[in-house]
Amino acid sequence: MAQLDPRSSKDKNSRNFGNDNNFNWRGILLFACAIALLGGFLLSRNGNYGNVEEISFTDFEKYIDEGRISKEEPLQLIVTEGRSTQTLRGAYEKGKKPSSLAGAPDHFKTTIFIEYNKDLKTELENRGYKVDIKADSDVMLSALLQFLPIALFFLILYFFFRQQIRNAGKGALNFGKSKARMLARDRNRVTFKDVAGVEEAKEEVQEIVDFLKDPKKFQKLGGRIPKGVLMVGPPGTGKTLLARAIAGEADVPFFSISGSDFVEMFVGVGASRVRDMFEQGKKSAPCIIFIDEIDAVGRHRGHGLGGGHDEREQTLNALLVEMDGFDTQEGVIIIAATNRPDVLDPALLRPGRFDRQITVNLPDVKGREEILRVHAKRVKLAEGVDLGVVARGTPGYSGAELANVINEAALLAARRGLKAITMAEMEEARDKVRWGKERRSLAISEKEKENTAYHEAGHALLCEVLEHTDPLHKVTIIPRGPSLGSTMYLPTEDKYTNRKNELLDRLVVIMGGRVAEEIVFGDVTNGATGDIRMATGIARKMVCEWGMSERLGMVEYGEHEDYVFLGRDISRSRAYSEATAQEIDREVKRLCDDSYQRALKVLTLRKETLVAIAKALLEYETLDGSQIREILNNGRLISPPPPISPANRDDRPPETTRPQPEGVGGLTEAPA
Repeated sequence: MAQLDPRSSKDKNSRNFGNDNNFNWRGILLFACAIALLGGFLLSRNGNYGNVEEISFTDFEKYIDEGRISKEEPLQLIVTEGRSTQTLRGAYEKGKKPSSLAGAPDHFKTTIFIEYNKDLKTELENRGYKVDIKADSDVMLSALLQFLPIALFFLILYFFFRQQIRNAGKGALNFGKSKARMLARDRNRVTFKDVAGVEEAKEEVQEIVDFLKDPKKFQKLGGRIPKGVLMVGPPGTGKTLLARAIAGEADVPFFSISGSDFVEMFVGVGASRVRDMFEQGKKSAPCIIFIDEIDAVGRHRGHGLGGGHDEREQTLNALLVEMDGFDTQEGVIIIAATNRPDVLDPALLRPGRFDRQITVNLPDVKGREEILRVHAKRVKLAEGVDLGVVARGTPGYSGAELANVINEAALLAARRGLKAITMAEMEEARDKVRWGKERRSLAISEKEKENTAYHEAGHALLCEVLEHTDPLHKVTIIPRGPSLGSTMYLPTEDKYTNRKNELLDRLVVIMGGRVAEEIVFGDVTNGATGDIRMATGIARKMVCEWGMSERLGMVEYGEHEDYVFLGRDISRSRAYSEATAQEIDREVKRLCDDSYQRALKVLTLRKETLVAIAKALLEYETLDGSQIREILNNGRLISPPPPISPANRDDRPPETTRPQPEGVGGLTEAPA
């Protein structure tokens, strides 16, 4: 089957290899002719032309005498050479059909023996009937002409279903064809200029670009470019974009396929698609084949929970064989991306297959500013917008989230009828991307609102008075997402490690909400669910992973990973005794209890300040860090924000800032 040149400008977007869209006109014509000839032959043999009734010659003579035969429509005498009979066809006179039933035939036909009716034509003409003599070949042609609409209908149906089946890649002969989509080099306009925040990763892949541009430079010295490159990193960090930029810089075709596209309900389809994908890559060399989410097909072998053969294993075996025998001198580079490298089969990661692993991490403050500037080129910003400030206020954001911040800010400015995006829209969009839109319309009773205010006041007060905490940025009792209120902390810089004192103070701040409820109301609510979960997680990591327990020492207990791989972890046994497990639980509880008592002591001594902060929250709903510090220093709020009123309860909420995500990178909000 003919293949289009992958570098041809005919491919305006992308095409699906294995689904060849060249229409087979020869097959269609043969199909149409066969149907037309067969149908015409059958119709001519049977004489079934429309609604026709077959009668005897005796009845025909009777109907002639009774005047039931129409003289307006000519009678047709069909003569077949070499036969002793002829066929006479005609129409009944209107209103004089032999049968009065609804739907009775309007036409008739009868068989005439030539030997006994030689003068039939003359007799009928003498009675005023017009008789046309037709050869049997004319009848065949007439049948073919009448059958053409039917043949055309079948042709349309055949064309429609054939195209649908091919486009879906599910034809009987296309199951094993690769579903990789190719972006031709004249359509791939992504370059390294469009990728920001991953400078180290761009430096590592520069060799691949140089090889694709000038392979002889490496071949002269006997060097071998890596057969495969595995990009590892959290979702949204730009792994796919970086792969497209490599192809754009090298000016080569770019094949893209998802790992899930290899596996279907039919056995052997995945392996066949792997082989076909590599074949297509060789034909289009030099090129890049990008497999996104390779963990869907490259998981550990032998860890299936079922007893049957896993189709993924067969697909993975085919991928391993193809990569092992794949010669990079052909100019084809395999790039794969995943955010679950822990579940990949070791054979896939060995040198000779994916020789190089590139980690694409979350961007730092400089990278975030560069990413914001790339996406800000597509929108109109007001003069006062400082992307550096936005970057410093978005620790832990991925590139995709930052792009969404710009987009949400543009949508928000459009809803407000502004001509450009201001800093207020950027601040609100930043919060909306991570926490969702403020739910000002949520009906909350005064009692619950008061409880939320004291809960958040407890977090805020402890955050300000303790030494080893991140600066407080904002406190609000406006519901946002699943929480009724939020206390937000803003690290002054990107943090990759945490000291023990910082973690202990963080535990105290987390306990502040529950402690404030107990001090003021003498009772507690279930609003501290998130606080308890967060505190328990930090304390357990301090004991089991970070060696911050004096009793248990610097020993790791258990194999701790970010995700659970059920097929592997279900058969693992605990690496420590039951007595040690009980000691771990006691130590985790001790850390949480000590933090609770510290929070209780501080808030009891500063109860008046706690009450002042809570009352200010009830009045203004949102306070920033400087206003909380005013209450701490002066006992009252000197420069209050504008009061919340129905006039300003629109979609312009106060400026907010997202805290550091949960984990070692910094504190997160404490839900009410």
